[in-house]
Amino acid sequence: MSTPNDTTSLAIISRASQMLAEATTIQKAKELKDMALTAGDWARRKNMGEEAIRHCRIYALLAERRMGELLAKTERQTRAHDTGGGSKGSKRELLPDAPPTLSELGLSKRESAEAQMLASLPDETFEAVENGDKSIAQVRREKRKAEALANATHLPSEKYRVLYADPPWRYDDKCDAGAIQAGGAEKHYPAMSIADLCALSIADLCDDDAVLFLWTTSPMLEVAFTVIKAWGFAYKTSFVWDKVKHNMGHYNSVRHEFLLVCTRGSCTPDVKKLFDSVVVCERSKTHSEKPTIFREMIDTLYPNGRRLELFARVRTENWDAWGAEA
Repeated sequence: MSTPNDTTSLAIISRASQMLAEATTIQKAKELKDMALTAGDWARRKNMGEEAIRHCRIYALLAERRMGELLAKTERQTRAHDTGGGSKGSKRELLPDAPPTLSELGLSKRESAEAQMLASLPDETFEAVENGDKSIAQVRREKRKAEALANATHLPSEKYRVLYADPPWRYDDKCDAGAIQAGGAEKHYPAMSIADLCALSIADLCDDDAVLFLWTTSPMLEVAFTVIKAWGFAYKTSFVWDKVKHNMGHYNSVRHEFLLVCTRGSCTPDVKKLFDSVVVCERSKTHSEKPTIFREMIDTLYPNGRRLELFARVRTENWDAWGAEA
């Protein structure tokens, strides 16, 4: 079967636009998206040409975006019950006008979030996705990074003596899909460039005498010193975390990370206890999660002064936390 000519293509897009305009329910928009994806698979199997496949992909994106618009307007909640009954053994009826749940719509939370993300994109960004200049994954990463950078402008106003940081290093890997390191850290969190990290006003957060414990990996070890200097600290020594389990690297099988110890002014430990510089502790299944033993070591060495965890994922007792996830 031949590739559609320009006239046929315009007719397809025109009809698709009309059907989408008439889609006033989430179910209908989802139906149109599924239909477009099925048509795209069929066009690929029948070797109908890249243009036909592209039309199907664009139509599926438009339908998904329409679905996101409708989802954003719909109050999503679990099925509401009437106010009667509630005692053991009594029946509580579902309210007939309660909005449908995602499961009733045949949608997962991920599908709902992606559709609403597409609906929220500026037209020029959505056009880049339509044209294939950007992938949905790439747009999602850019959105998360923008949110993280926006959050970076709201640093605490207090002063701290002890800082603990696990920066979201950007590795700039250029691996092809399927390579050992394909995807990288940005699959898990919005990474920041060295320039973005250096631009953070961390020096303004610190007492004149302060200590910084900074996590880094072997590939980022050299540039970590650029960040240390930008934040107003000087490198002193390091701990090595032996993670026991290996990760595939480009040049070796990696099982360690570095915790760099840096100071500003004079800030030797309050407690004269020497911990082993190599800590053996099996890594967890959660990407980049650090063992609590290191924070406990810091608490032991530096029991005095306000403390702040930068790029924190959770809040910890006696520590202030700053970061998108915390």
